[in-house]
Amino acid sequence: MAIIDAHQHFWKYEPLKHEWIDNSMSSIRRDFMPTDLKKVYTEHKIDGCVAVQADQTLQETDFLIELAKTNDFIKGIVGWVDLQDQNVDQVLEQYSKQQIIKGFRHVVQAEPDHNFLLRSPFLKGISLLEKYDYTYDILVFPHQLGAVLEFVRLFPNQKFVIDHIAKPHIKDGFYDGWAILMKEIGKFENVYCKLSGMITEAHFTSWKPDQIHPYMHLVFEIFGADRIMFGSDWPVCLVAGNYAKVKELITNFIAETSTAEQNAVMGDTAIQFYSLTNKK
Repeated sequence: MAIIDAHQHFWKYEPLKHEWIDNSMSSIRRDFMPTDLKKVYTEHKIDGCVAVQADQTLQETDFLIELAKTNDFIKGIVGWVDLQDQNVDQVLEQYSKQQIIKGFRHVVQAEPDHNFLLRSPFLKGISLLEKYDYTYDILVFPHQLGAVLEFVRLFPNQKFVIDHIAKPHIKDGFYDGWAILMKEIGKFENVYCKLSGMITEAHFTSWKPDQIHPYMHLVFEIFGADRIMFGSDWPVCLVAGNYAKVKELITNFIAETSTAEQNAVMGDTAIQFYSLTNKK
């Protein structure tokens, strides 16, 4: 079984570029590069990863491409392009020559417009992804899930994955509103979900697995193992734990499932969704 971490980040820390790393996350205000992660993966027997953008510039996408060239464990990258740019088709065509790019993401959670996903310029950009066989990572907060529901309905053939199970407010115990909309979104079989970023939505220093389990149960009920993938959200996860705790949260939870289901969650789903190979 290949174990793939379907969601992690790299950065050379810059205060302005990474201003989203607020005072509560001050412990990760430093560089995190492949040499750091390779040690972690060796310790935890991780075979490869998908590196996801952490900054909304084309330079970020190019940065990840360059890192992948010299680090074989980076099996794919999710970059950023301005999907609202009228010339985005030309940009996508240029990036299509880089086989390591598997898809793109926009930090929709930071957009003040709750219906950002449904605005015409953005929809036009999304409509071009299928032509290049690109995936799209959906990064939102629960209050944006209504727009997500309408959004995914518009693109039945586009491969989508919800990052961090849509960041439910685990710390506050809020569940029902998130659950209702996730159930509706999960009815679309082209939508997948990452079991990632959960401990940072709980209390950083006092979270317990049983606080997170109800959310994980629902994700399994909705998506099934064939549409779920493990992601560490390293190094962001370090503000609320360590890599071992993140991995154990998921492996312990799926321990009673079949071998095929465990393989799917821990690697096979990511390999299929992102079309990962050992080649660049």
